Amino acid sequence: MINGTILQYFHWYYPSDGSLWKKLQQDIPYLQQLGITAVWLPPAYKGADGGHASGYDTYDLFDLGEFDQKGSVRTKFGTKDEFIAATDACNKAGIAVYVDVVINHKAGADEREKVKVIKVNPDNRTETISEPFEIEAYTKFTFPGRKGKYSEFIWDFHCFTGVDHAADLNEDGIFNIMNEYGDTWEEVISNEFGNYDYLMHADIEFRNPAVREEIKYWTKWFYDTAHFHGMRLDAVKHISPAFFNEWLDYVGANLPDQFMVGEFWTGNVSEIETFIAATGGRMNMFDAPLQYQFHRASKEGNSFDLTTIFDDTLLAHNAPLAVTLVSNHDTQPLQSLEAPVEPWFEPLAYALILLRREGYPCVFYPDLFGAEYTDKGNDGNDYTITLPAVEKIELLLKARKDYAHGDQYDYIDHPNCIGWARSGDAEHPGGCVVIMSNSEEGFKDIDLGKDRAGTVFVDFLGNKEGEITLDEHGHGRFIAPAGNVSVWVVKA
Repeated sequence: MINGTILQYFHWYYPSDGSLWKKLQQDIPYLQQLGITAVWLPPAYKGADGGHASGYDTYDLFDLGEFDQKGSVRTKFGTKDEFIAATDACNKAGIAVYVDVVINHKAGADEREKVKVIKVNPDNRTETISEPFEIEAYTKFTFPGRKGKYSEFIWDFHCFTGVDHAADLNEDGIFNIMNEYGDTWEEVISNEFGNYDYLMHADIEFRNPAVREEIKYWTKWFYDTAHFHGMRLDAVKHISPAFFNEWLDYVGANLPDQFMVGEFWTGNVSEIETFIAATGGRMNMFDAPLQYQFHRASKEGNSFDLTTIFDDTLLAHNAPLAVTLVSNHDTQPLQSLEAPVEPWFEPLAYALILLRREGYPCVFYPDLFGAEYTDKGNDGNDYTITLPAVEKIELLLKARKDYAHGDQYDYIDHPNCIGWARSGDAEHPGGCVVIMSNSEEGFKDIDLGKDRAGTVFVDFLGNKEGEITLDEHGHGRFIAPAGNVSVWVVKA
């Protein structure tokens, strides 16, 4: 039995030096040692900001760092050849590759077009605040640098539902495009802002059958080029479930054994469950509500009731589809969904996703490697952010690989001190006992069975000195250090 663990192998502020794909190849032995079984890679195609684009400003899905477009041949992360070399190396090492798929919108159009629009209230996109009128908008994508290689499809205003800029008027806003597929937004699950179909840039019109076919064609081309094992689907909150049902059925029929995980960022687990129902459980989902819980718990300290840590999370409601995380590129400081977990609580949060039976955990790049960057805050001032690696993160990952196996027995029964025991399995017979406190030192009296009588345990993390020896009944009192976590394993 191998415990699967994803590493999000990037962050928003990774340097724009074209080094990421090469670094991934170099890091593969290290990742194997830690028990990383899959890497989620950033968008590999050209963004509107060229060699500086993080990829979420999708320009050309077919340009993996091959063509001179947007002022650069390579992407922020490297060239096409380096990307393919990295995915090939991961494949040979037995590390699955999950690619980031950003198909909600496109940015950096090559030409303007005259389009008929209705301006809507940004706070309620179902409320029109103008009569239909004509603007010039950046909605035509011809990809002159690629010259039709791989695909001759031209994106124009028939492919989009809305834009946020009238170029001829030099006016920002949200403009609903009126085309033959409808003069309203597409139906999505979230009713935030009335209808949250529109997110940014030129919003893709999935009611256009030519668009759907082009995305299917690109998906198969991308797989045949890079041989990945799964996809992280960006901004599914803003895309019609009807599109996903058609597209994911195509993926299932044409691409072998793909793992799919969607990003529907909300603190409301019922919205995620509604999306899961609408898409027939075709994809896993990130447990955003659990990440919010970690953020809250880290801020509230010992006033947070640890027995409620899983309340109203996807892990509690639908664990088989839950991909768990502590942080990601959107929640890191100075980003749009900023909700960082305080450093003191990060080891506890990682223990909660790495060492329990439920969920498929995803580790964030800076939490393993650290990061430092400077960007502007909401007040317009520059801030330098330093994110050190999470304390004992390597040991927590190794504990997942070597000890967190078998049945699970919970002791989630005290607001400031909780724990659980893992029984181990045939390949990992020792198991482990995990105890954590968000206050003063705590303990749990745990019965591991008479057959374990006399077994000696030590803290694998080294947070608590000494040994714990089970009595003749297999009972032991396991300690949690103040404001920290211990992972008790059988003494070697």
